[in-house]
Amino acid sequence: MTTNILLGGVGGQGLILMTKTICQAALKDGFDVKSNDVVGLSQRGGMVWGNVRIGEEVFSPNIVPGEGDILLAMEPLEALRWSSALKGNGVVILNAKRFYPTLVQQEKYEYPEEEIEDMKSKIKTIEINAFEEAVKLGKKQVSNVILLGILAQYLDIKVDTWKDTIRNNVPEKSIDMNMDAFDLGYGYKNKT
Repeated sequence: MTTNILLGGVGGQGLILMTKTICQAALKDGFDVKSNDVVGLSQRGGMVWGNVRIGEEVFSPNIVPGEGDILLAMEPLEALRWSSALKGNGVVILNAKRFYPTLVQQEKYEYPEEEIEDMKSKIKTIEINAFEEAVKLGKKQVSNVILLGILAQYLDIKVDTWKDTIRNNVPEKSIDMNMDAFDLGYGYKNKT
């Protein structure tokens, strides 16, 4: 069985490193993995997205619309944007921290709060303000590792494999903080 993971965020949030970490952890545990990232708009703070497919034998990184199992959304608007790509029983792992697009900042458009709330009422959503939790741990940059910890609850990849992979992808001086961030995510239960 193949697990289809969609990732959505905005430029500068670390989507490429998250994709790489997921792929490396899955490969270390013996899975076949295919992935792709679309990051052309990242330099302008625009939307970026990627796919990771994990299974015994995977032939393509592309996820057919409506076949996503998990959406790892690094921002609520991106969760809304990609939620239609999920299966009916799909799961959204949502970082609640908002990164307002330029047109919203310029007050030309409103941020779609109602639409996001409607999406959350229809799709199983695990929501956490990973940015705030990361700041509490001491560094906002570990917010994505919190999200990876939540994701790990849904994948058949060993916890030790996740931790080894994270250790190999972060600066040595921040390993302990990243381990704390992963543990926070792995133990997180949605409070809503």
